Amino acid sequence: MTDVNWGVRDSRGEWTPEVLPVPAPLFSWPLQPAKILKYLFAPEGFFCPYNMIYAGLAVLSWVYFTPDLSRSVTFKIGWITEIYLRNAVLLIIIAGGLHLRLYMTKGQGETFKYTNKWLATDNKKFLFHHQTWDNIFWSLTSGCIIWTAYEVVTLWGYANGHLPYVSIKAHPVYFVVMMAAIPFLRLFHFYWVHRFSHWKPIYKSSHYLHHKNINIGPWSGLSMHPIEHLLYFSGVLIHWVIPSHPIHAIFHLMHAGVSPALGHTGFHKLVTRGEKGLMADNYFHYLHHKYFTVNFGVEAVPLDKWFGSFHDGSAEAHAAMLEQRKKKSK
Repeated sequence: MTDVNWGVRDSRGEWTPEVLPVPAPLFSWPLQPAKILKYLFAPEGFFCPYNMIYAGLAVLSWVYFTPDLSRSVTFKIGWITEIYLRNAVLLIIIAGGLHLRLYMTKGQGETFKYTNKWLATDNKKFLFHHQTWDNIFWSLTSGCIIWTAYEVVTLWGYANGHLPYVSIKAHPVYFVVMMAAIPFLRLFHFYWVHRFSHWKPIYKSSHYLHHKNINIGPWSGLSMHPIEHLLYFSGVLIHWVIPSHPIHAIFHLMHAGVSPALGHTGFHKLVTRGEKGLMADNYFHYLHHKYFTVNFGVEAVPLDKWFGSFHDGSAEAHAAMLEQRKKKSK
């Protein structure tokens, strides 16, 4: 098993992929339909496999693991606890499964790992002096509780007719289009909330906690301060305004809840055999944790490119970042 055909590891143990991140072709001009379709629908494109998996999990959760709306008319501990447990178990399976494979058993060693450093096990800046336990604590307490709180209030709103509801049977095309739009809506919201979180007062009061994780792992993704969780999961509020089905809201929150585990694996590729496997392709966000002042969003919604915070890992981008920092310090 080797990664030498995909990138280069330097003398410090930092691995850089040969193919650097580029903004998605969706908003380039002139439009290039062939590139856009390939980006969206290729086997390892935007929708497949991960966003399709998250959407499928949302549908399954609605059908089998979400209390009937008739129970959500009033706030009761029983159905609220069911939703919290569903969310927590899902996060444990996904983040915990990735952590087990990549960090506990080290199933692919350092192959495709962006740094040869492993997660901290004796560092006083983390709760319990242990990075993973710290990350798990914030993810399952603050993270899952606030995720669940937004979902509970949203389901209560649907159950009582306070939110604009769309029937799947009456509007099947609209339902599918909205499902396809949700990843883009969430990632658009993520950029602005994340950039706001780097505003000094917010950073010092809350976002600093997430950035304790310079060297990231799957549990780092949802390891945040409660203030940041309130901001981060607030994207679901769009479904309080635009007509939606409860599945849309569940998908929106579930995408925010579980996708960060993949985005913070610290690995470029999840190897199954030899060099075969699924792309994790989170180098763009890894650079954000490494440098802090770049890559506030993702390549799919190229706001970083438009607003001058894009860093693809190249020497040119790094020089531009340093020059920008120099200007700000004057």
